[in-house]
Amino acid sequence: MSKRRNKRHWDAPQLHGDHPRPVTRRQFVAQGFMSGAAYTVGGAAGLLANPAFALSNDLDSLLATPCNITDGAGKIPFICFDLAGGANISGSNVLVGQEGGQQDFLSTQGYEKMGLPGDMIPSLNDPITGESYANFDLGLGFHLDSAFRRGIMSVVSPTTAANINGAIIPARSDNDTGNNPHNPMYGIARAGAKGSILTLAGSENTDSGGNSMLPAMLYDPELRPTKVDRPSDVVNLVDTGDLVGILSKDDATAVMESIYRLSDAKVANVNTQIAQDEAIKQAVRCGYLKAADIADRFGGTPIDPGLDPNIVADDGTGIFTSAEFNQGGRDGGEFRKTASVMKLVLNGFAGAGTVEMGGYDYHGGARAEGEVKDFRAGRCMGACLEYAARLGKPLMMYVFSDGSLSSNGTIDNSVEGRGKGEWSSDNSSTAGAFFLVYNPTRRPTLIGATPEEQFQHQQIGYMDAGGSVMRAATPAANNVPLLVNTVLLNYMALHGEQGAFSTLFPNNGLGNAAMQDSLTAFTPIVNGIIANPV
Repeated sequence: MSKRRNKRHWDAPQLHGDHPRPVTRRQFVAQGFMSGAAYTVGGAAGLLANPAFALSNDLDSLLATPCNITDGAGKIPFICFDLAGGANISGSNVLVGQEGGQQDFLSTQGYEKMGLPGDMIPSLNDPITGESYANFDLGLGFHLDSAFRRGIMSVVSPTTAANINGAIIPARSDNDTGNNPHNPMYGIARAGAKGSILTLAGSENTDSGGNSMLPAMLYDPELRPTKVDRPSDVVNLVDTGDLVGILSKDDATAVMESIYRLSDAKVANVNTQIAQDEAIKQAVRCGYLKAADIADRFGGTPIDPGLDPNIVADDGTGIFTSAEFNQGGRDGGEFRKTASVMKLVLNGFAGAGTVEMGGYDYHGGARAEGEVKDFRAGRCMGACLEYAARLGKPLMMYVFSDGSLSSNGTIDNSVEGRGKGEWSSDNSSTAGAFFLVYNPTRRPTLIGATPEEQFQHQQIGYMDAGGSVMRAATPAANNVPLLVNTVLLNYMALHGEQGAFSTLFPNNGLGNAAMQDSLTAFTPIVNGIIANPV
């Protein structure tokens, strides 16, 4: 049956009768009282493709040792989307099935629990187009009318879509809380990811940089993400000062080199009379050397994502138009945030970043609210994938949320509701997370000698026919830290480095090599670093 209710703006704060009054930052973000910010990490493609270090040879040799100024580690860029509040991921968006994989379909009642009415279940075809509701255009199966899918496909080109694949992990997590240790970025850094400017970036001033926490076992205070939540912050990460505006880049670099040499000569004749004398002098030297390096690499080069024609253009070639990018409201804010992240991460100035998007505690309202917000998230996901394609870079993109929700079968027949079931309550039993991988040279290859084996690697774990996570299916199914470890294992496997996983992450809880193989989706797409594709 359908249900009428008063129209409310989807981005207005959500007031739930069955929820306590929000009191924490994370609760405010989840219910839409605050917008989630973003992680930004990145730079300009040309710089990284041809890092023209014009520093003198003697200074160039000092960059890596002793100053630890590097051009990044060359690992696969990693971006995660933290959908705060308990978003729908399984069923209505990413297909989920029983033990045989995504196409081992659940019961009609199971999909109804996930917001799909009986006439829209994956085993059927759309009566208008004749297309199957089980769609595999992105490799990973999505419902044909998934808002995530529609958002992604509105941005990516057919060529980009053909080189994407992914996997879903049915896994429970607590509802409506930022206490789930979902964020894997510290582990991504431990696996070798590092940018030339930052290691990690995040939208919030928290240890994780986002809404959800990080697993305590991965915490490293030296890796705390740098907070960046707007394009101007990206620009400010690489401040070359006024000198570059007065002089050419080469002349400015020469001036900064001279300042380094003068300082070095002066420092050599100073005795600080403290025990850390040499360490202090080295820090001063490296500070001046870094200034010269920044002037050389970034002087005169715009890194503002709003000035990147791949990102913003009005001639049909940009991912966003200038009107979309600069608009007010939630859409514009999320687009600018995402653009900042992908600009920085995909150009190698940071190893990993997170885009936190708030307001995903959208049960108790019309189904249309969830569809609108999921479509927005899908557009942001698609922007990252398409930008990776334009730069010729691989990308692993991970999407998670705190808990999930379920439908009671009431149908929202509004235009934006699309005839689907309304979200009536929190429900962690339907939760899951997924990742997509873009590879510039070919679609990532699932592990398995037969289609049946590959189906089981594309869905790591499974649900019962009624639409509940089978907790014993994988270590990740009922343990969020082990879900993170499963993601880390898959990240390392894309580099051909899964053999080192247990060394880097001892006591990982994922069992022996055979068990880890069963939790891995893809064969490697690079050999160690992205400069060595396979």
